[in-house]
Amino acid sequence: MNFRSTILLSMVLLTVLFPQSAFAYKVVLDAGHGGYDSGAVGVNGLKEKDVNLDITLKLKQALLDRGYEVDLTRTDDTFWSLAERVQYTTEQKADFFVSIHANANPGSSAKGSMVLYYDNAYPQEDYPASAAMEKLTPYSKDLAQKVLDSLVNAAGTKDLGLVPSAVYVARMGEIPSILVETAFLSNKSDAALLADDAVRQRMASGIADGISAYAPPVFTDLLDHWSRDAVLRMKGKGVIDGIGGNRYEPDRALTRAEFLTLMDRVFKLDSLPASCANSGSVTGSVYGGACQPAPALSFKDLPATHWASAVFTKASKLNLLQGYPDGTIRPNQAITRGEVAYLFERLLTASAGKKPAVAAPKSADFTDVPATLWSAPAIYVLKSKGIINGYSDTEFYPEQTMTRAEIAAMIDRYMTK
Repeated sequence: MNFRSTILLSMVLLTVLFPQSAFAYKVVLDAGHGGYDSGAVGVNGLKEKDVNLDITLKLKQALLDRGYEVDLTRTDDTFWSLAERVQYTTEQKADFFVSIHANANPGSSAKGSMVLYYDNAYPQEDYPASAAMEKLTPYSKDLAQKVLDSLVNAAGTKDLGLVPSAVYVARMGEIPSILVETAFLSNKSDAALLADDAVRQRMASGIADGISAYAPPVFTDLLDHWSRDAVLRMKGKGVIDGIGGNRYEPDRALTRAEFLTLMDRVFKLDSLPASCANSGSVTGSVYGGACQPAPALSFKDLPATHWASAVFTKASKLNLLQGYPDGTIRPNQAITRGEVAYLFERLLTASAGKKPAVAAPKSADFTDVPATLWSAPAIYVLKSKGIINGYSDTEFYPEQTMTRAEIAAMIDRYMTK
């Protein structure tokens, strides 16, 4: 199989990793304490761990009813360390985190509800926060305020305000995080509220209402990333979506499937004229010579029921599909920067009714892209148009895989130039 045939397979797969725009936010709920750690014990004998779990389970159902995806740290009377709770939350790739607690005070007069969050304006030297949480302060604070407002309105508790805090679960994660103190077990009237199942239900509903009023930042893993502006612009144009809801994974290698999806959105493959299939010559078959019908689409790893079959069909009509000798198309293989440049330039010129760049460039600006390199014409054409950049003024890294951030920036330059 020649190299050009190998790179053409990069045009043949769609992936769920660029889903359609609608998605449900995912929240991790954390019932504080548990197991041998009972938490506070109320003046009426209530154990905080039991109150926390009951409200959390009610809150889970309230959020499910509102269309959220919900994961829980503990679902029964078991002990979880603070680190385990944060680690679990990170593994779920959720959009935000809410920990449920009941409060206590040495005195019996304190009563009411408060919400804790990490605030980078009040750092504590002995309890440093994760780098992500420092950046997330405004989002955590916004979530905290909305939850507190709705909680006190629903439960009728006293509003004790927001509390900047270095509590572990609010400062060590990677997503907006809060800790809700529903009421005081050490206060007789508050403890009575927490003992009432109907009040606990109202608390859960109030917290759920606050969560519903909150929208987390778009793509929580892009808050301080160099590609954020480009990604958000392309998301606004309907070209790019996230992964698993509200994440983008900017530094992960772009798959061939993802690339084809984006090219279909940018160039609308089914609007381009059908191509010919001639003697294995890509240029000749697409831009001249006697036409042969494009071969029927058939790869053993792409059954007719595959979710990407529609886009495969579009690409097949353009004669862009050539697989491996074993009859596969290898959908999730990463695509290189050279491949992206070659195929992007092909579609760019085809959409304009022109021929692709095939002549050797007059000069080789990148030391790793000599004029004789198969992808050099496309790379230098796109560079001249301001669509693609090197890693430096002298290096392009054509064999390095392209990241999801890089393709967003590249498309942004093309669509906004």
